[in-house]
Parts: sequence; C-alpha cells; structure tokens
Amino acid sequence: MCGITGMVWTGGSPPLEPAVLRQMTEALVHRGPDDAGYYFSGLPDREWTGTAPLAPLPPGPGAAFGFRRLSIIDLSTGHQPLSNEDGTVWIVFNGEIYNYRELQAGLTARGHRFRTHSDTETIVHLYEELGPACVELLRGMFAFAIWDEPRQRLLLARDRLGKKPLVYRHEAGRLMFASELKSLLTVPGVPRQVDPAALLEYLTYQYVPHPHCLLQGFAKLPPAHRAIWQQGELQVERYWRPGFEAGGGRGPHVATDDSAPPVPRTRGEGQALLRSTLEEAVQLRLRSDVPLGAFLSGGVDSTIIAGLMQKFSPRPVQTFSIGFPVKSFDEREYARLAAQHLGTDHHELEVEPRALEILPRLIWHYDEPFADSSAIPTLYLSQLTRRHVTVALSGDGGDELFAGYDRYQAVAMGQWYDHLPGPLQWMVSHRMWQAIPASTRQKSRRRRFKRLLSALRYTPTRRYLKWISIFDDERLSGLLSDELRETLRQNDPARFLLQSYLECPNRDFVTRTTCADLLTYLPCDILNKVDIASMACSLEVRCPFLDQRVVEAAARMPLGWKLRGRRGKQILSETFADLLPRAIRERPKMGFGIPLDVWFRGELRSLIEQTLLDPVSLGRGWFRPEGVEQLVQEHVDNRWDHSYRLWSLLVFELWQRQFVDSIPSPPAGGIWKPGKTA
Repeated sequence: MCGITGMVWTGGSPPLEPAVLRQMTEALVHRGPDDAGYYFSGLPDREWTGTAPLAPLPPGPGAAFGFRRLSIIDLSTGHQPLSNEDGTVWIVFNGEIYNYRELQAGLTARGHRFRTHSDTETIVHLYEELGPACVELLRGMFAFAIWDEPRQRLLLARDRLGKKPLVYRHEAGRLMFASELKSLLTVPGVPRQVDPAALLEYLTYQYVPHPHCLLQGFAKLPPAHRAIWQQGELQVERYWRPGFEAGGGRGPHVATDDSAPPVPRTRGEGQALLRSTLEEAVQLRLRSDVPLGAFLSGGVDSTIIAGLMQKFSPRPVQTFSIGFPVKSFDEREYARLAAQHLGTDHHELEVEPRALEILPRLIWHYDEPFADSSAIPTLYLSQLTRRHVTVALSGDGGDELFAGYDRYQAVAMGQWYDHLPGPLQWMVSHRMWQAIPASTRQKSRRRRFKRLLSALRYTPTRRYLKWISIFDDERLSGLLSDELRETLRQNDPARFLLQSYLECPNRDFVTRTTCADLLTYLPCDILNKVDIASMACSLEVRCPFLDQRVVEAAARMPLGWKLRGRRGKQILSETFADLLPRAIRERPKMGFGIPLDVWFRGELRSLIEQTLLDPVSLGRGWFRPEGVEQLVQEHVDNRWDHSYRLWSLLVFELWQRQFVDSIPSPPAGGIWKPGKTA
C-alpha cells in the first residue's frame, strides 16, 4: 500500500524539476512511511535518490515518478519505481494484487524473469504481454501508472470498484497524477479555483463525484477505467462492468483465468456460490508478510468477514471497534457479542465529542470537502487498529450487493405507492406527510418516515435522489447566492446518479438502485472515506465483498434472495448462519455515524456559530448569509435537525481556509502516527 505521483511531458514542455518531484512525493509520506523512490526517464540509471544533485535533464519528452511505500508484501525487495529487465517499462503502483502468484507462474512459463517476489513486478510483465489490457486480469485493489519508454506512452489504471484513488491534471503538453490531490498542489503555478458545478454536486451528495474535483482543472479517474496518454493526447476508457445485466463483468476480449461465475438457478445454488466465492476472497486477502486484523462493528457484514478470517487463521484474529457515549450510536455491545461468538482477540475505543478536535487534520487528509461525518470514527478506528496490525479486513460492500440499507425498503414502498390510484397517492404524499410533526432527532423513525413521504410524489429516480440528498432542490434555492443559482440552472447535480441507473435498465427498480449505489455512493463515499482515513494512519484495509467474483455473483442474484419484507441481506445471513449469533442476524441496521445533532446543540455549538457565521465565511459569495443564519438558528433552537447540512457547510468552509486561502500543509503536530492522540 503506497502513495504514487508523477508527471509526463511532451517535447514542447519543460521537464519536471527534481525538487518539485520530491515535494510531490513527500506530500504522501503518510501513505508510505517505510520507503521512498524516484524515477526520471533520460537519466543513465533512471533512478534518483531524492537528495543527490542531478544534472539538467535532457530536452524532449519524458516522465518522472515518485513513490512512498507501506511495506506489506516482499518487505526486502519490493522497492519502487520498478522496471522490466531492460528498463524500458517502469511502474509506480498503489494497492494489492491478490492473484499475483498465479499470474506470476504463467508469466514465468512464458519466459519472463522476476527479480522480486512482489505483486508490482507481475503487472510490469503482464503489461509486456498484453499492453493496456493487462488490467483486466488483475484481481485486487489498485491504482498505478506505467511509463512505456519506447512508445512514449503513459497508462493510468484504477481498480474495478474504486478502492484506490487516482487524481490527475491534464494540461497542454503535460499530465500530472497522484494518489491524493495535495501532491499535485505542490507543483508551482497550479491554480486553485473552486468549480461551482462541482460545489453543487458536493452539497447534494456530501462528496464530489468522479470524474470531477472541487478545484477546476483536476479530475478523478473513475473506477474500472484506464487512461492512456501519448503525444499529449489523453484517452479515458472503461474496462469492466459489475454484471447486473447479461454480458456484464467482461471487458474487451482478452484471454483470462478469471471467468465470470455461473448464474445460480436455485437459492441453494446461490448460497453455495456465495459461500465458495467469499471464502476464496477472504483467503486471498490473508496473503501478507505483516500482521492482519479486522474491523468488527457487530453487524452482519463485518461479523462474516471476521468469522471467515478466524476459520482460516491458526490463532485468534485481532478485531477492532469503536463506540460513543450516546447509546443510539454505540454498536460495541454487538461487536463484543460477535467477538465472543467467533473467539477473536477484541479491542475497542470510546469516542467523545472532543474527537472533533481532529477536524483540521481530517480536512487536510481528505483534500476535498468530504461531509460524511463517519470519517471521524473511521479515523479513530484506523488509529486504534494500526497500533496492533498493519492490515485490516472490512465488510464494506455488503449493503450495496445484498440490499442491506434501510432505504432499499423505502424504494420498495415507493413502488407500492406508484400503483395506488391518484386520490390515494395524494392522501399519502400530502395529507399524511403534513399530519406528521417534524422531529429534531437525527435518528428518529418519525423523521425518516416523514422524509420518505415527502418524496413520494417524484419520479422513482428523483425520489431516491431526494431521500439521499443533503441539500435537495428546495433547500438549495434558499441557500445559494444568485450566481450559484444560475450555475444550478445550467448544471443538474442529479445527472451523476441518474446516469448510473442506465447501467441495468432491465432489472427491478430496487436492484437498479443497489447497482446505482455500487457505482456512486460506494466508491465516492464509503471507499474514499476508508482509504483516506486508513492511509492517514498508514493502515491497509482490504474488502473481500468487493472481490470481482463476489460482486459478479451477487449482481446476478434476484432481489427476492436478498430483500424480503423489511429485511435485506437474506441470502447472506442464511449462507453464513454458522458465523452469526441470532441477535446479530435480527438486529436493525444502525450505520456508522456520530451524534452530530446532539453535539451541535451542546459542546460544539460554538464551533458552528463561530465558523459559519464568521464575516469571512458569510462574505465568500457562495451562499446567502440569511440562508446560512436560518439553518444555524433553527438547529440550535431545536426547531429542526440540520446537522448534516451544517456539517457539510462547516467542512466546506474549513477546506477553503486550508486549500484555497493558503498553501495546504499538515496541521500542527505533523503526520498522524499510530498511537498518537489527536
């Protein structure tokens, strides 16, 4: 697990200065504290130590790579940048390739010679065989760059589900890339201007969706995409689909050992396929030369993963959870129950409101405004875990693949509503909605039910967007400045979600919604949150549910195997009943959040008022001051729960102070080390 960065340029652009490459690389030291490496094309020995003086680079096209390493596999010889035998193909790689041993055996049989035992070198030789199509044989999580010197070609690639990030900036004559945006912002002269359309997307989703960045001119390579840069031209293409529709899951025609799983005909066949594919996915992710553990919330997904780890481990697996003094947000009771049932070595931590003291550090690590407040407990969970292990397995992906979120039940209810006669629809969506009083509690069932009713009158796709939006159209109209409202008229933030529904037009609407979440919410929110939080602590997190074979098997299953009545994950709970205590199988979905509503009316009220109502914040021109003041006042007076909206605005303002008003630099205290307090 690593941080990668670099630049390529044509003959008409000046080469990258060595000192700048070093700055770009050092901005990622938290992602790889164990080693550093540098590469410049055109140098006699290609590699640079990072400190020795360099002669002026020759004019003409070229490439430069920087690398920071967190050592996981092949601890002694896994140094990067790494090349093929004759030094014509170079790579920097972030991630893990779980089938590298199998690929390596086949490549050796075809005459390739390996100098290391690393998964990284496997990609280089696979590229020699297949070119850009090499990515289609890789099972794992990855973001990498390959420089093909004879062809003067750069290949960028990102894994199928988007577990590893890759951002870039394409300008006339050059392209720069990195694991994190902050690395690119160290390049002299790079502008830092907010993109208004991307800001509207952020206010809608609580994240900036790919391929956009909040700063103009920067982009994210989407999941399951590769990009080829040659002679100053950039081509971005998709190489994989999850398989919700017949024929999905395959890219262009390439010989591969990774055939799609069969379509199960019966529920029993589905259970057998699910058991075998997930067990294999867990076993592959136990390959490591450093200690492993597991996140354990006490939910179905994390308990299954920890249970399978324990099945394949000769000693108790170390598991980790955190909780809060507010009971409705505290899952530790279930985590302890799961740990006792599985026989793991369990560790836990309680997070107090003072956790928000890490907010400046959180803003710095996430580069862009990221308003999923569960990033805070994820940071603390990662810190706790890193004190004991270097790699942790998680249950991410189970909700999207097996209809685990409560909102999928709401989607099913929406289909029932759509079949009602018009007068009954009006009674439900207008009279009943108006009759239910508003709730000011963040996790109130009444609040959720009223929110459900409020959106029923929309089309199914717009209805779902309204349910998941932080600021919907009505709220935005009362918040935005005149200039930003004009941007909204020309740029519909809904487009990102609505396009994802086109992925599987022939399935039922609930399944289409799970597919949409798999392509949007999962990579842009969940996986981004976990990657940044874990790498802030130099911890690697692996997600067995997101193995492509598990994803393709789940995508082909009918909804009735997953969602029945008010319970999702039916086939998951049935298949792994031996690992799940009854109380965990039957417990309601809790979610991994923090009690913002309570904190913003109590200990953290001053943080909101002093930041959002500050004249500098109100004078930026993005929002109507009276709109912001109304949100703050309604919340602190306990007239409405605006906690998620206020959190989004707070994060955006603090991000502007760090990344727009000044040159971004780590907050006081330096890089967050394992065991170091906030």
